[in-house]
Amino acid sequence: MTASATPAIAPADLAALPDIPCDAEGPVFRAPWEAHAFALAVTLHGKGLFTWPQWAETLSAEIRRAQAAGDPDTGETYYQHWLKALERLVVSGGVATVDELDATTEAWHRAAEATPHGQPIVLRR
Repeated sequence: MTASATPAIAPADLAALPDIPCDAEGPVFRAPWEAHAFALAVTLHGKGLFTWPQWAETLSAEIRRAQAAGDPDTGETYYQHWLKALERLVVSGGVATVDELDATTEAWHRAAEATPHGQPIVLRR
């Protein structure tokens, strides 16, 4: 999946991000969830939850934390760091609490385990 499947984002904004996996057309994703996480960050930025410099710094800090904890920095975990940075900004922006994020994550895993292969996962509230 390439940038054509994601919301528009300025090339200068992409350049501000640490080592984002890209090809000639823009960001590339190894799995659909990575594209969803990317789109969510762009959408939340567009809604004013954070500035792009705040996003770039939060993502950079998350990557540095992971590297200090032994992340091999092969690129395979890039969007895991992206997701952690999103969670950090969602909590600091007052959109959700850590407990709410944890509860939703647990509910998602339960729903995924209960869903037959090939069927859409439904998260009940």
